[in-house]
Amino acid sequence: MQVTLRIRRFNPEKDQKPYWADYTLDNVEPTDRVLELLHRVKWEQDGTLSFRRSCAHGVCGSDGMRINGMNRLACKVLVNTLGEGDALTIQIEPLLGLRVIKDLIVDMEPFFEHYRSVMPYFVNDDPPPEDGRERLQSPEDRERFDDTTKCILCACCTTSCPSFWANQDYLGPAAIVQAHRFIFDSRDHAAEERLKILAETDGVWRCRTIYNCTMACPREIEVTRAIGEVKLAIARGSVE
Repeated sequence: MQVTLRIRRFNPEKDQKPYWADYTLDNVEPTDRVLELLHRVKWEQDGTLSFRRSCAHGVCGSDGMRINGMNRLACKVLVNTLGEGDALTIQIEPLLGLRVIKDLIVDMEPFFEHYRSVMPYFVNDDPPPEDGRERLQSPEDRERFDDTTKCILCACCTTSCPSFWANQDYLGPAAIVQAHRFIFDSRDHAAEERLKILAETDGVWRCRTIYNCTMACPREIEVTRAIGEVKLAIARGSVE
């Protein structure tokens, strides 16, 4: 089949504003991934095209972008999920809400700044178990936060959020998901501190429960549910 990639290009060093560029590829297989098509454009047609990618297996999260109007990982999206027929057009843009460095590459530093602000690490100053084993917990305790351990920090959820588009001081879904992972970990001792951070003006209450984040997550995390659980913990003043 023939596929035309319509890519939003922008190089701030020489372009006054973003523009659309079309690239036509022949002999595309329905099971090809969008990332493979981007490689073909860069390697065969236009070496100036810029985008991030690394593992190409949906684990690193580096190739998040808007594909046909929805945040996706280019390495996970198959051509046959985007349309049918012998000719197809696929529109690709950078993630919204973050400054474009070049083409499909955005500045992730504001995103990671929010991530760091929620203390995304294990806090427990108690002496380790005397038998030298790890700090154990029950399967039931683990299940409470297991879903949010799947986050790969691709920013697809945060940059699909209208609240983040409107106010980039909002911590965003990804940071809240990372906080959730530790808040509900029975071994961690910093839940109260994280809940205070998330209860602030630009914290969890800016969420309007639109569900864009859940639909955008390539790891199928129930993002909106996790945010709701954090809201409830703040309202109750407890994670119990």
